[in-house]
Amino acid sequence: MESMAIRFASLDDASAICTIYNQGIEDRVATLETELRDADERRRWLSSRGSRYPVVVAESGGRIVAWASLNSFNLRHCYDHVADISVYVERSWRGKGVGRMLLARLVELGRSLSFHKLVLACFPTNKPGVALYERMGFVAVGVYREQGLLDGQWVDVLIMEQLL
Repeated sequence: MESMAIRFASLDDASAICTIYNQGIEDRVATLETELRDADERRRWLSSRGSRYPVVVAESGGRIVAWASLNSFNLRHCYDHVADISVYVERSWRGKGVGRMLLARLVELGRSLSFHKLVLACFPTNKPGVALYERMGFVAVGVYREQGLLDGQWVDVLIMEQLL
């Protein structure tokens, strides 16, 4: 793999983050979302996040090729020590190890920010993603059956967690 830098995202990264997120939406492998985003929406999203919920990017050759984030799991204070995670990789970079690097960084950040647990929701049909999460220490804890409607089909969502 080419040289890769993992760094905190800036507002200048909004366009690249948007492009990668839209690929995830279009490819129907990572999210139940169906509405594409624009760079302004992603810029607002980035600017609304506090230091407790960082966004990181993977950069190679001056180009953003993936991003990941720690997200609020639930607004109720009893869940302040649980973070939801997101990882999105540009199409041509999938399967090359960048997702693993970002996931490792999220786990590291989760620990440094005193989270007790990280959780994620993914499609059980996303075999490469599920395998990566398992290799990185996440365990399946359940399946939400027919959690969302995607292109007219009910889709299950696998719930995974890692205690930090």
